[in-house]
Amino acid sequence: MAVCTNKGCGQPFEEAHNNDTSCEYHSGAPVFHEGLKGWSCCSKKVTDFDDFLKIPGCTVGRHTTVAPTNPPAKPTAEAPSQKPTVDANGVEVYGKPSAPPATAAFEPKPAAEEPKVKEEDVHDPADAVIAQGTKCKRPSCKKEYTGEESRQEECVFHSGTPVFHEGSKGWSCCSRKVLEFDEFLRIQGCKNGKHRFTEPKSDAPETVHCRHDWYQTQNSIIISVFAKKVDKPKTKVVFTTEELKVDVEFQDGKIFKFHTPLSQPIEPENSKYEILTTKIEITLKKANGISWPSIEPKAGVTSWTTFGTTGTVGTVGAKEAVVATDAPIHLLRR
Repeated sequence: MAVCTNKGCGQPFEEAHNNDTSCEYHSGAPVFHEGLKGWSCCSKKVTDFDDFLKIPGCTVGRHTTVAPTNPPAKPTAEAPSQKPTVDANGVEVYGKPSAPPATAAFEPKPAAEEPKVKEEDVHDPADAVIAQGTKCKRPSCKKEYTGEESRQEECVFHSGTPVFHEGSKGWSCCSRKVLEFDEFLRIQGCKNGKHRFTEPKSDAPETVHCRHDWYQTQNSIIISVFAKKVDKPKTKVVFTTEELKVDVEFQDGKIFKFHTPLSQPIEPENSKYEILTTKIEITLKKANGISWPSIEPKAGVTSWTTFGTTGTVGTVGAKEAVVATDAPIHLLRR
């Protein structure tokens, strides 16, 4: 059975059942910027590489076996037009040979940062129920489950994580690096083992993101963490003079953590929080009357909220700022 080569598809198909709406794929190119991953043809962006591979296609068409082509790039210092050569370390080199790059640029993460359980040591439970057509979960393997014999077949995969550095792409578990994303997807696995068709179970709760906002008066900082269905007994907020720790647990077991140093000192004993239906409202009692430019410490501050002409009413854009000595600024010019 043929396998579709459209970007983001990779599904097996039969030409007899192929039509103009059979394939959902990406017509653009991968975009990796400041930790975000997505496609130039659609707006969805994710941070995890596995989630990037799962972004559904935004273009509908026919399945194909023709390799996707990209417009030729203009020769640059980073991606010249010449064909690559492979050096002794298996790294593709474009253009004239130059001084060997620093090894650290492509080194995998230190051993201390590796997961406690290695990918090759994780297997499907013996009693796992696997649906026909389920794809192997190991990186770079696309084998589908066809029956019990699939459990015994050899799997060739990558045990590390994707590494993208200064235009090069590869895996932390092996040395080969390429420039084109399509070539990266075709890098042969460097580990051998058995297929894994189920996701490994984890005791760690899922972490979610909660939006938060804040405003201030002369005496307080009020922070709103927007969260619904909070498990009140398990949710904790800890105040210290220079730090705030918010640990939210939801009724479905998911968690949200917001730990931050504070821009200015507070009075922990006079600070408080309240868990409401749609948010957690946190009130930090300032230890002085100074205006905060942000919740966390911030260098190079050029503007801040001011508190009226006498320092008593919380306003924005007033003529006088209250500073650390807790006095209107004009009194400090004497």
